[in-house]
Amino acid sequence: MGVQGTLEYLSDLLSSVKTKKKKKQIQTVAVKIRMDCDGCGRKVKKVLSGVKGAKSVDIDLKQQKATVTGYVDAKKVLKAAQSTKKKCELWPYVPYTLVAHPYVAGAYDKKAPPNMVRSLPSTATITESAVDDHYTQMFSEDNPNACSVM
Repeated sequence: MGVQGTLEYLSDLLSSVKTKKKKKQIQTVAVKIRMDCDGCGRKVKKVLSGVKGAKSVDIDLKQQKATVTGYVDAKKVLKAAQSTKKKCELWPYVPYTLVAHPYVAGAYDKKAPPNMVRSLPSTATITESAVDDHYTQMFSEDNPNACSVM
């Protein structure tokens, strides 16, 4: 068994390295989807449970949120949710403590759940408006007609 067994062992070892696939990570994908009643919730849950790799599906009618956990891709979950013919998008909200400027225009949303704001790209910044610039000049020390209280 000496040389022949060693060659078989090495051959098996090398062939297993070539076919080794990267394992997918378990992900949690949240989708904001319009659901009006329990029937809508059941329909969405049935469709999202059919996504390949989905382990569990949670539906929250109050927040209009569906959460899929498993070996899933966000694009596939969104596509399955869109197949229900309901208005849907990936969950756009994050806790307001994670956002640098939670009340900048576009981040604050009246329809957001409590303590949540819309997720904004990091390039979004606060800009001064013409009105803000006017107030800063009004109370400037360089302005001779400024407020006398200063």
